[in-house]
Amino acid sequence: MDYETISAETFGASLTGIGLNILVRDVKRQVAFLTEVFEVEAHQITDDFAIIRYHGSIMQLHSDGTYHSHPLPSLIPEAGVRGGGAEFRFYHTDPDAAQTRAESMGAHVLQAATDKPHGLREVYILCENGYAWVASRPL
Repeated sequence: MDYETISAETFGASLTGIGLNILVRDVKRQVAFLTEVFEVEAHQITDDFAIIRYHGSIMQLHSDGTYHSHPLPSLIPEAGVRGGGAEFRFYHTDPDAAQTRAESMGAHVLQAATDKPHGLREVYILCENGYAWVASRPL
């Protein structure tokens, strides 16, 4: 599937399993964060939308404005953290390398790369939207 040229209708009809749509203030800034820190693939990047691919998984970024007639944005705080309690995990990203890249971008490292008792080394990084992004690998 060519994610650069696929139409919205064909893309929507192709989705299966569990979908992840993330509302963000600035799609292009969020894409820059995800591609730099987690080395994701990003497609059809606009001010309002992007398709994100990571090891065969798909997620979508939408600007707040794309949900103009949807009730969900009424739940998002005007200021401050919008992603409290949400954690997005990238299981194939070296946590130490992700931490270094995040720090070079000025991102907030909530918890430095640490070996965990459940068999993973993880780093927790907050993006400017307040979502927790976790890079991890097996010990």
